[in-house]
Amino acid sequence: MYLCPGQHGEKQAQLQDSPQQGVNQETAQVIQAAFRNAKFPNITGERSMRLLGRVAYGLSNIQVNDLSIERSEVELQEDNAIHISIKNVSALFKGTLTYGYAGAWFLQLFHSVDFEIESSIDLQLNIDLMCQKYQVVPDASDCYLTFHKLTLHLQGDKQPGWLKQLFTDFISFTLKLVLKREVCKEINAVAQTLTNFILDLAANFVRDKDIIVDISLASEPVITANYIESHHKGLVLYKNSSSVLSDSVFSPSLLTQPRMLYFWLSEHSLSSLAAAAFLDGRLLLSLSGEKLQELFEMEDTEVQQKAVQRIFQGTSYNDSVAKVWSLTQPQISLQPEGTVVRSLVAVEVSILLSGEEPLVALYMEKEVTVTIQATYAEKKLILQPVDSSVEIKVFKCTADPSGEDPSIQSFLQNMILVAGIPEVTSRIGSALTSLMNSKRLDLFDIINPEIITEKGYVIVQLDFGFPSHVLLNFLEKSL
Repeated sequence: MYLCPGQHGEKQAQLQDSPQQGVNQETAQVIQAAFRNAKFPNITGERSMRLLGRVAYGLSNIQVNDLSIERSEVELQEDNAIHISIKNVSALFKGTLTYGYAGAWFLQLFHSVDFEIESSIDLQLNIDLMCQKYQVVPDASDCYLTFHKLTLHLQGDKQPGWLKQLFTDFISFTLKLVLKREVCKEINAVAQTLTNFILDLAANFVRDKDIIVDISLASEPVITANYIESHHKGLVLYKNSSSVLSDSVFSPSLLTQPRMLYFWLSEHSLSSLAAAAFLDGRLLLSLSGEKLQELFEMEDTEVQQKAVQRIFQGTSYNDSVAKVWSLTQPQISLQPEGTVVRSLVAVEVSILLSGEEPLVALYMEKEVTVTIQATYAEKKLILQPVDSSVEIKVFKCTADPSGEDPSIQSFLQNMILVAGIPEVTSRIGSALTSLMNSKRLDLFDIINPEIITEKGYVIVQLDFGFPSHVLLNFLEKSL
């Protein structure tokens, strides 16, 4: 198996050809929508018949009813194409047949009868993926229909048997051409519409207010017999600034397990996102009430009681607030142990006095280094600190103006390591989960996801299911 990674790009997505069941089911739904939505034009013609003279006919109001698909198969091919085979499409076409003899059309002497056409069709479709204006564009024009059955039924017992045989013989060829043209045209249109829907969904997923990730293509998509690979720029855009495009170090050998979908992201991309979040003022957390009490009363010791009494001066936690924010842009390093984050962080505890300005009881600046391991389970992103260190740089406390009492600093440093850092990472995980779910990620079936960090990059690998109700709702609204 050979991949051709692009020369640039920070994000790579690779789609494997297994498992197939969900893909085949969704493919069948799209093909059914194309058949149902195809607009069939009226078919007219005439033919000279011995004894009868000239017979003119027209088929109108052609619609598809009772559509079913026995089997669909999706296969990736070496020639950069996706081959789709649809077996035994059973479709019942209904409409109105109008016919007349000799000059009957001009005399407006004609007959009309409802008809049904039973059909059994195989469909072969080759979809090429191209890059146009840095976007994926599918070309589904390579489309073939094979008719195994095309039977005309005329309604009403009064119609002569020769009439059915007549129209079956010389209408079927024209009807096959029309069906092929219109169905294939609609399949191509549905493919374009569905691609635009997925691209819009992806673009919205990596956009939040002023922070945008440019996921336009960095190179042509690659299709082999086993996978589809695409390289995306991964540029982080914030207001009028942009991150710098760096060379990709992606290699096929980095993917070691047979999964359905992979995402490869560089350390550079995550650092750029963290920088944008910092510039946008998002790295700020406030705690009060019960949550503040949980942190400061994590352990019931004499040292803890004295420290809390001196810091809060007997004030209720409900009348106090703690703020935590990043003073510098977080530095991110991806390592096998996890994501290492370094930043200068400020902590401020204020006591809220009725009718007066808040009293700052505690202010600290500390250098924090924390190693985080990320998992995704039950539609939630979980960030777990596995190693951390804190070095206090600035310490101001009304209970210790001289800063010479080591007990308060020792208590605070222990509290930050044991409870503070886990609380902050948990809050960040919850915030990111809410953000992703607002982008409709929770509608998808994310199966056995793994987030694997290595030196300089992270791989997210998973199996997934496209939600049928979302697909059907989109097809109903868009077609």
